[in-house]
Amino acid sequence: MDNDFDTIKHGTVEILLEVQLRTKLSAGRPLRVKAGFDPTAPDLHLGHTVLLNKLRQFQTLGHRALFLIGDFTGMIGDPSGRSTIRKALTREAVVENAATYTDQIFKVLDAEHTEIVFNSTWMDKMPAADMVRLASRATVARMLEREDFTRRYKNGQAIAIHEFLYPLIQGYDSVALQADVELGGTDQKFNLLIGRQLQAEYGQEPQTVVMMPLLEGTDGAQKMSKSLNNYIGINEPPQEMFGKLMSISDELMWRYVSLLSLRGKAELETWKRAVAEGANPRDYKVLFAQEMVTRFHSARAADLAYKDFVQRFREHALPDGMPELTIPEPTGAITVASLLKRAGLTASTSEAIRMVAQGAVRIDGEKTQDAMRKVFSGSTHVFQVGKRRFAKVSVV
Repeated sequence: MDNDFDTIKHGTVEILLEVQLRTKLSAGRPLRVKAGFDPTAPDLHLGHTVLLNKLRQFQTLGHRALFLIGDFTGMIGDPSGRSTIRKALTREAVVENAATYTDQIFKVLDAEHTEIVFNSTWMDKMPAADMVRLASRATVARMLEREDFTRRYKNGQAIAIHEFLYPLIQGYDSVALQADVELGGTDQKFNLLIGRQLQAEYGQEPQTVVMMPLLEGTDGAQKMSKSLNNYIGINEPPQEMFGKLMSISDELMWRYVSLLSLRGKAELETWKRAVAEGANPRDYKVLFAQEMVTRFHSARAADLAYKDFVQRFREHALPDGMPELTIPEPTGAITVASLLKRAGLTASTSEAIRMVAQGAVRIDGEKTQDAMRKVFSGSTHVFQVGKRRFAKVSVV
């Protein structure tokens, strides 16, 4: 079972407790391995697949995956990492978001060895008296051990009572499912440990906690999130997924490869040695992007996405279906910065100025270095911002 343990440990940040996991793996029975996802948005992204990949590893070793959709906790909102009270979702919104998950997860997980569960199954039936008893299992002092709660308390920022219930309910999910192992990101450590505590109090053997790193978004700064618009959705069109993966920095590429690729460790080390010896990292980024598109779409889709990328970005060809816009300008001329903002190619004129300064703006295929350059009425040009934003704009 040492090989099984090494397989599970690879890529993790922390396992609590390692000796307990070794014992469970050597017991010779399928383990119940839980990973929970709150349906706060309809689409899963590559950041979610870090956990899903690890869950799949457990499956390949003969264990049972419990994919928990937090349709009840989703209405509360996970306070992890939050500086303000999260806006509560309606039951209708949560159900609508959750409906897409079952199709997406089986792009990674083995359906035959996956049990999809909803925590509303037991939480909707919990009487108020039992909820009070559950709340008695933790103190306010324990809740304030959470760094985000402590920070908000010291800063005089509001903490709602229902936010304290979130870790208790997530922990109770482990009791209801009799989980042997729970997977989670490093931001979930407090919640995962509450699960261990509650299982012990309810007479169960505490689950082993396996914590995975958080995947940074395409900006390389903050964790991948739809709300930050730095995500790559697993249901995105192949060309879009391929293009986003190719746009990440060479340094960030290795982070993505280590957390997302299913290639063997030896092969990935070969890639790194080749780059260290002078190979172009772009060549390996292409291989990684093709792997991801193949996994979530197909090999043919990956091939077509690669050809599209070469045509559009290496040969500076224009994309099919490029937006064509008309911008009225009564003064007779408009600056490039203002045009980019009004055309929706940048969020603001300040972003437009910054993108021009970075050399990320092209007019009719040629880079421009002057954000204040005038574009006159009666002219039509193709504007490109970054690698994927195009528009044919007429000024009238």
